[in-house]
Amino acid sequence: MVLERIGRWLARKLSEPRYLSTVPSRPHLLASTIQPGDVLLVEGVSRFSLAIKYLTQSTWSHAALYVGDYQGQEGMLVEADVQEGVRLVHLSHFQHLQTRICRPVKLDADEIQRLLGYALERLGHQYDLKNIIDLMRYLIQTPPIPNRWRRRMLALGSGDPTRAICSSLIAQAFQSIRYPILPEVTVERRFDTDMEEIHQEFLHIRHHSLYAPRDFDLSPYFMIVKPTLASGFDPHQVTWREPESLQDGDATPS
Repeated sequence: MVLERIGRWLARKLSEPRYLSTVPSRPHLLASTIQPGDVLLVEGVSRFSLAIKYLTQSTWSHAALYVGDYQGQEGMLVEADVQEGVRLVHLSHFQHLQTRICRPVKLDADEIQRLLGYALERLGHQYDLKNIIDLMRYLIQTPPIPNRWRRRMLALGSGDPTRAICSSLIAQAFQSIRYPILPEVTVERRFDTDMEEIHQEFLHIRHHSLYAPRDFDLSPYFMIVKPTLASGFDPHQVTWREPESLQDGDATPS
């Protein structure tokens, strides 16, 4: 119970924003582009987010799964929040933050529903607060951890199935429909009936606790969708404002 109280106190303190995002999303473009089943990556601005970004060497510190319409509410996502656990939030919750849409491909309507259903069934589960205590050391001091160990640093936690971490929850949802994210790949050499040599790839499921938000960005199985481009961006329609120095007749800088 003592560790639980410490974890909740840390969650409140570490969730406080530390700075403003320099490239916030455009809410109307994001809302018109995102689809059910998409993973929304978020650049968090809290101390907790800084620790995750340090360990993963990535812009992205949080991930949420887009549900869309749910029980009469539009634009909803499932996320694992450090204070409130697995919950539903509206898309506008992230409107002041930099985001990225990662979209799985060739999933039919039934697979999308099973994907979303897996996440929705876990509403109310608590965030794994042991993960916060484990990460606290990297907020006090950021030691030079080799890249190969950093992912393991995020694979900490209680192991309680009723507790979740944002990327782990989404990874489990995709594993439930056997959709790959960043599986381990091995290549085996075989011979066919004509004794012709063939090489076959096998994908091996990695444990869900080893996934970080950036893995959806790096995955070759997710399409990166940028709302500005999806909305029909045309570089010929851009209106540029010249620097004041040029408007005053100064020479163009070399």
